[in-house]
Amino acid sequence: MLILTCPGQLQRLEEALRRSLPFSLPVLGAVMTVARGNPASHEVLVDSWPHFGVVLTRLRPEEHRDPGDFYANQLTVYYRDEGAWRALLGGTEAVGWTRAFQMQGMQEGMYEAVREAADAKGLRLETYPYQALLSPQPPRPRVQVPPGLRLAPVSPSHVPLLNATWGFGGNARSRRFLLGLVRALPNVCLLGPRGRPVSWSLLDPLGCLSHGYTLPAWRGQGLTGVTLGALGRGLHARGFPIYCRVLPRNTSSQRAVRAVGFLPQPGTFYTLVVTPQ
Repeated sequence: MLILTCPGQLQRLEEALRRSLPFSLPVLGAVMTVARGNPASHEVLVDSWPHFGVVLTRLRPEEHRDPGDFYANQLTVYYRDEGAWRALLGGTEAVGWTRAFQMQGMQEGMYEAVREAADAKGLRLETYPYQALLSPQPPRPRVQVPPGLRLAPVSPSHVPLLNATWGFGGNARSRRFLLGLVRALPNVCLLGPRGRPVSWSLLDPLGCLSHGYTLPAWRGQGLTGVTLGALGRGLHARGFPIYCRVLPRNTSSQRAVRAVGFLPQPGTFYTLVVTPQ
């Protein structure tokens, strides 16, 4: 695998991935994040250049500190050749199978290939099939910032609240991961009268709007649209696709993001968590 670091190569790859939307969404977002300062310390690999069959993004090897931390150890894949993708899984060290990780992708066959490789190695696989939604323009909030609330960046001091309310959080690794997002990537929250966040949204290393949450007492007021609108305007200005992923059973979040302009995309956005038994 070749590591792309040249700005011209990354720009050329971005253009190629845009032609394959929406199925290249997670990889495109990760590549654009790398090309614009690389705040999440990821890297971009291809099997060949300029005519590639597989694009893989991953956390830089030197950033690995905890072999059990699948929160930080995120990979994305887009491939033109499924055979090349399967060969990469089985015959290279591009994917570090001795560490816990999560793999993200939207293509037919991606899940099956990872499942077969994980089974062959005796590893545990958890599958989370999301609905991807894309907003062609910056999200359009239905309400203005309500009186008594104000938009502000999320602070590191808010991370315990974010961690406690995240369905996949509540532990030391998730707390460390959220703290890294808050420090490195764009985010926004609505602060209540006492300076405590009541609604928030973050950006993840894949350029995906994520970790959105509104405290129960503040729901039903359109606050999710306010935070998504604020972040979406910044993404649009920088040329990023404005997208998110929502579990199909999370109907309230589905309604909230559709109400401000997000459109469901074809296919399944897979998050596959692989851990040693």
